[in-house]
Amino acid sequence: MNSLWLDSNKKSNTFPSLSSDIEADICIIGAGIFGLTCAYYLSNLGFKVVVLEKDDIGEKTTGHTTAKITSQHSLFYDYLINSYGKKFASDYLEANEKAIENIKQIIDKEKIKCDFEYQNSYVYTTKKSELGAIKKEIAAVQSLGFPCEFVTKTGLPFEIEGAICFKNQAQFHPLKYLDSLCKSVISHNGKIFTNTTVINIEESNNYTYLISANDATVKSKFVIVATHYPFINFPGMYFLKMYQSTSYIIAVDTKKTLFNGMYINDTNPIFSYRTVKYKGKKLLLIGGGDHKTGQPSCYQDTYGPLEQEAKKFYPDCEVLYRWNTRDCISLDKIPYVGQYSSSMPNVFVGTGFKKWGMSLSNVAANIIVDDICEKENKYSYLFKPSRLKPIKNRDEMKNILVQSTNSLVLNKFKSANMSFDEIQNDSGSIIEINHEKVGIYKNPDGKIFAVKPICTHLGCLLSWNDVDKTWDCPCHGSRFNYQGKNLYDPAFKDLDVYDLSDK
Repeated sequence: MNSLWLDSNKKSNTFPSLSSDIEADICIIGAGIFGLTCAYYLSNLGFKVVVLEKDDIGEKTTGHTTAKITSQHSLFYDYLINSYGKKFASDYLEANEKAIENIKQIIDKEKIKCDFEYQNSYVYTTKKSELGAIKKEIAAVQSLGFPCEFVTKTGLPFEIEGAICFKNQAQFHPLKYLDSLCKSVISHNGKIFTNTTVINIEESNNYTYLISANDATVKSKFVIVATHYPFINFPGMYFLKMYQSTSYIIAVDTKKTLFNGMYINDTNPIFSYRTVKYKGKKLLLIGGGDHKTGQPSCYQDTYGPLEQEAKKFYPDCEVLYRWNTRDCISLDKIPYVGQYSSSMPNVFVGTGFKKWGMSLSNVAANIIVDDICEKENKYSYLFKPSRLKPIKNRDEMKNILVQSTNSLVLNKFKSANMSFDEIQNDSGSIIEINHEKVGIYKNPDGKIFAVKPICTHLGCLLSWNDVDKTWDCPCHGSRFNYQGKNLYDPAFKDLDVYDLSDK
């Protein structure tokens, strides 16, 4: 199923693909909320802006979010204080609160109808054993001077033991918001190209860059890589500093009056709740089912628990939409925002927003805009991509290295554990044909699709995702459909496709 955001937004903007060489002051690669927020601010400042998007506007992560605009990033501030100190935590909180204000200012200035609503945000628990973590977070946030509250009553259809509440947070329809950003960019002489895949960024003379896409070139002084997961491996080496997490969302017509507020718990199984306006009624969005992208998944571990949760409290409910998203998460849980690498002057990046990209995308855009304008930004030090700090998440670092080693080397020498005849219709697996690994998918009618199951990013062995019928990379989170077409970065090339008559 498509996401509710993509399905319910009637496109008012269509854009061509890049077909000829052009020049710009700033080339932005990626037209999600981060890339288009950068484009909005910079075009309003008079820069000649070009945006290049591989797919369509907001079609990937932004179009598959829960669209909560909040500075409450689960239980996070006690961690920040203990890891980096009170000033760091205070500035992080202030930056995200400022982002909520900035988004509202844009909505008011551009008169955007995107269902923006202020809502209280809660991190809750139903277990007495977890109350200590809630209360530690409250003490941490209050020590920063922010007026959070401890509550034991909410609008949720079940009892809780307690929750931390941030007031005056927000939610909106992200695709309607992006549509208006596009209109503003175009009205300020910016250019947007969709279905345009960037394959290379090459430094030219006088600190300018040539961005290659669709057999054409953009020449630009500044480049902003807003591609969710950076696709340039060297320099930067972001593939060693981040992993991707996949989570799932359903939109439910409960046929009941629904609550206000945005809710999430902090320990597994995680459930996230918010409401959304849809055709004159309120639907309930339930999210959860998180796992590292590329791990084998099934309905019982992904959408199944979400639908069971909905049925438990609303037996007569109807699931109208199902979708999933993937989020980049850095090892220290702080996004990377700023100069892409010291060896690439005037190239910038924003990534690792870790499930809270609606607010952090605005923080990141303002940091990069200020950098381009040679203005100081008080929050830029929080997110520097070049930071060198002790790795606090050693377990995850170990997992990344082990998974990469297995997928790059060891798994390629293991025998396939399934034969061709064992693959059921509407399912897939890796088999061996003439001592070579082949990815096989059989559609519901038994038609066969065969690909080379090696990721075109760094060569990891792919795994079959039976929920979405895709080939996923367990190393860095790239995704391909069963026909081999690339869907998600950091890979941008399609898989090789086999004609089994040659095997």
